[in-house]
Amino acid sequence: MQVINRRKSNNKPANAAGRYRSNKPNNGNKKNKRVSTLDPKQLINKSVQLTEEQDFIPNQSYEQLPININLKANLLKKGFVFPTQIQEETLAHLKAGKDLIGIANTGTGKTGAFLIPMIDRLLEQPKSFKTLVVVPTRELAVQVEQEFLALADGLNIHSACFIGGTNVQKDVAQLRRRKDLIIGTPGRLIDLANRGDLQLADISNLILDEFDRMLDMGFKRDIKKMVDLMPQRKQTILFSATVDNSQKSLIDSMLKNPVEVKVNAGTSASERVEQDIIRVPQGADKFKLLTDMMYDADFEKVLIFTETKRQADKLSKQLNNVDISADQIHGNKSQNYRNRALDKFKAGKVRVLVATDVAARGIDVSNISHVINYQLPLSFDSYVHRIGRTGRAGKLGKAFTFVD
Repeated sequence: MQVINRRKSNNKPANAAGRYRSNKPNNGNKKNKRVSTLDPKQLINKSVQLTEEQDFIPNQSYEQLPININLKANLLKKGFVFPTQIQEETLAHLKAGKDLIGIANTGTGKTGAFLIPMIDRLLEQPKSFKTLVVVPTRELAVQVEQEFLALADGLNIHSACFIGGTNVQKDVAQLRRRKDLIIGTPGRLIDLANRGDLQLADISNLILDEFDRMLDMGFKRDIKKMVDLMPQRKQTILFSATVDNSQKSLIDSMLKNPVEVKVNAGTSASERVEQDIIRVPQGADKFKLLTDMMYDADFEKVLIFTETKRQADKLSKQLNNVDISADQIHGNKSQNYRNRALDKFKAGKVRVLVATDVAARGIDVSNISHVINYQLPLSFDSYVHRIGRTGRAGKLGKAFTFVD
C-alpha cells in the first residue's frame, strides 16, 4: 500500500497499514458503483499549521452584548462566555433585520449565530415575529431544536421540529399550538404546507442552514416553493460552509441587498485537518488495511463514510466481528435508531460510527479524532463536509481517504 503524505509526520496508522500486503479480494462493493469526479491529489494538504489560523479575539463577551438579560443568563449557564467570530460579526446585522449570507466552516458556531439574535428578537417582538429554520437533515434539525431549547429555557418562547420518519399527525397537533420558531427538513415542511396545516404565509423570517448541502441533496425545488409561499417575509438568512457561483441566481432571487460575512473562503477543506490518501493495491484486503489502522489507540472516536447504505451495514458488522465497537446511520434506519446510534457515539459507547452522507453535515459530535472515507467521495463538496466533522473547536483533526 502506498500512503501519499506531503507533510513530515510519524503517522503510525498510515505506516502500520502500509506494512500489510494481501492477495485477498477487495471487500469493497463494486456493484452499481458510481464514478467519483475527485482527483485524489485534491485531498491532501501540503502542510497543517495550527498557527496559520489566527485565534479570533472577540471584542465583547456575551455579558456585554446588546441582548436580552435572560438570554445572557442562559448562555452563561451553558458555559458560553465569548461569541465565536461568525456570531460576533453577524449579530448586529441580524438584530437589525438585514438579509445575510454567512460563510463559515462547521464547528464555528453557526447555529448560535442565528439562534441568539432570533431569540432576542422573539423576546422583543413576540406577537409579530415567527421564524422558520430549514435544514437538510433530520439530525441537524434535532440538534438545532436542542440548542434552541437550552437557550430559550424559561423564556416562554416555543419551538417545534418537523422531520421525516416521525408521525405526521403528531406534527399537525403541534401546529395547533403556539410556535415561535419552526425547524424542519424540506420534505416534511412541504408536506405539512400542502396539507394546509403549516401556513408559510405567516412566516416573517426564513433561515436556510447548510444551504449548499440542501441544493446538493436535491431540495432546490422545495426551497423555491417554500420561498414563493412566503412573499411577505421580512428577513432571509443563509448559512453555509461553502459557496458556489452556480447558486448566485437562486440566492439573488431570495435575498434583498444581503450582507455577506465570511469567516472562511468558502471553497476549501478545514485547514485544521491533516489529510492523506491511502492507495489500496489491486487484490489487497481493504478491510484489513482499515483494521490495521483502527488498532492504533490514537483512533479514539472515528467517523467512517461509505457511499451506500448496504456498505455501511456491512462495514459496521465487520468491525463488530473483530471487536471494534461500531454502529451505523443512513437513510434506511428509523429516526429513533439513528438518534440512539448518535447518542452512543457521542457518549463513547461505540468507538466507530459508519455513515453515508446523511451524516456529512449537521452532526455536532465533539472530539472526533478521525474521519475515514472508506470509498472515494463522489464530489469535492461532499469531501469537504465529511472531513469537517473533525478538527473542530480549535483542535487538530485527521482524515484518511481510501483510493482503490
